[in-house]
Amino acid sequence: MAELAELIGLEPVKRQVRTQVNIIRLAEQRRAVGLPTPPLSRHLVFSGPPGTGKTTVARLYGRVLASLGVLADGAVHEVARSDLVGKYLGHTGPKTREAFLAARGGVLFIDEAYALARTFGANSDFGQEAIDELVKLMEDHRDDVVVIAAGYTAEMGQFLAANPGLSSRFSRTIEFPPYSPAELLRIVELTASRARYVLDDAVRRHLLAYFERQAGGDTPGNARDARNLFESMMENQAERLSAVGAPTLDELTHLDPADLPWRPPSQQQQQQEQQVERQESEPG
Repeated sequence: MAELAELIGLEPVKRQVRTQVNIIRLAEQRRAVGLPTPPLSRHLVFSGPPGTGKTTVARLYGRVLASLGVLADGAVHEVARSDLVGKYLGHTGPKTREAFLAARGGVLFIDEAYALARTFGANSDFGQEAIDELVKLMEDHRDDVVVIAAGYTAEMGQFLAANPGLSSRFSRTIEFPPYSPAELLRIVELTASRARYVLDDAVRRHLLAYFERQAGGDTPGNARDARNLFESMMENQAERLSAVGAPTLDELTHLDPADLPWRPPSQQQQQQEQQVERQESEPG
């Protein structure tokens, strides 16, 4: 739970996971003293855009449940449609059962679970069979496996509607919000710090401006983008220092604007852009 609290952003997610964990903890405490426990499903839906920490939170959730004694080890077994759906009649049920039972004692994390509800023509898709099998397995092994189904918000609604039993199996839907530009910058900074790199102040400004432009477009940035940016800067720094025979400690750890994966605008260009923006914002 301390690691969960330290994650950048995701405040609504943290609150809902804490609530879920507290309910489970209380149920276990009641069980320990012989009190009846309320009917409780530990399965969750994680909805939201990609790259917002769903897999990371799933791993932490599994570890918490293992520490509470709810799961044997809490390990996350990540699967997708191809791991559950067969290619011919009679293949999907056994394949889904095999993947499900391999997760006993831990968490079955179904990435892009909504893909199971998609159809591709009559008699050509077995995703519905996989869903029906999952509903049965989630009930038969509710004490052995916790299922987390993840995907885009709208599509996950379609997934839950694919079988009447799904909505009752999943006790809670947790919505993962996109990261703000400042949070994405913080992710880059934290990733760099863990690898013993230091970001130049100018690099921070350019990154923040980049994430702000992304936030105003159709595809806002995510944590994966932030980590990829850092890796690109690290690669560019290695290329830049390849001609230096014996780099100093400062050179080895410092990332400057030359290491950005794009050419940052000059100070004159920035002033010109700001002037244009001011003129466009003036009335008349």
